[in-house]
Amino acid sequence: MDISYRLASIDDLTIVAELWDFMCDTEENCGEDEYDEILNASKEVLTNPEKAMFIAFDGDNAVGFSHVYMRREWCWTENENGSFGYLDTVYVRSKYRKSGIAHALVAMCEDWARNKGCVEFASDCDLDNEGSRAFHAKLGFKETHRIIHFSKEL
Repeated sequence: MDISYRLASIDDLTIVAELWDFMCDTEENCGEDEYDEILNASKEVLTNPEKAMFIAFDGDNAVGFSHVYMRREWCWTENENGSFGYLDTVYVRSKYRKSGIAHALVAMCEDWARNKGCVEFASDCDLDNEGSRAFHAKLGFKETHRIIHFSKEL
């Protein structure tokens, strides 16, 4: 493997959207987004200075991505009064997992947040996603809160 990484730009729109779409087609915890919605969401991320995506490549083949953004509203973190970086997504194609790519992508997100002045970095996962919980713990995240969301039709 010849893995390289870079900050995604608007020129990478199709690459990012295809990875995101592939993730949603293969992962259980993804919504029913259509490709056009994913393309538009990717464009919004790539053109917003408060958000960033990073891509991992094996040669010319995109094999993973991460998405981070600045968050200012309150969240279950230690730093209740300031901005913090928020890891929204990290995805690596199954063939490339357990090779350090996801760790590198998250480290790039952390550096991005640090460069934005953040002193804290947060993330989340579903309560029953044991793999994600273990991954976060391995990266040094600590669990701060558990929550179940409720909804009803009006």
